[in-house]
Amino acid sequence: MAHKKEKTILISALIITCVLLVRFVPKGRIREAQVIFLFKQVLTWLFGLIVVEKGLIKYPYRLFFNKGIKSSFEFEYFIYPALCVLYNLHYPEKSKFIIRILYNSLYPSILTLLEVIALKYTRLIKYKKWSWYWSFITIFITNYISHLHFKWFYKYQHIENTNK
Repeated sequence: MAHKKEKTILISALIITCVLLVRFVPKGRIREAQVIFLFKQVLTWLFGLIVVEKGLIKYPYRLFFNKGIKSSFEFEYFIYPALCVLYNLHYPEKSKFIIRILYNSLYPSILTLLEVIALKYTRLIKYKKWSWYWSFITIFITNYISHLHFKWFYKYQHIENTNK
């Protein structure tokens, strides 16, 4: 069976991501998780399509919608936004600056490392005019933007609720 390794990796990643969401999203914060998830999907849809359409990255094997879009639906529209939910819900807001910098760097580091491993050993991703550091930078920036949006959205919602 062609691409058995890639299919196994993608299905495993989807299952692991679901388990992480169920385990680490508190029941009382599901609405917050939805806001984060949907906002991150907007960012990844925009940046993911630009990168693929400009020929910077190619996804040779995709599990879903391989005739509909050239982007990786599994990563761009589910795994990455779901991991961003965990990033935001567990952000160490009240910690020291150095802890927040390390936290901000940890997520893109792990995702970039996994991407580089996938690049080397699978047909899930292929760099055309791209490098690992661009992945790190874009993940770092989009995570930070999503965190700013999350803080702004819930600050605004809190103000609205207190005015009622």
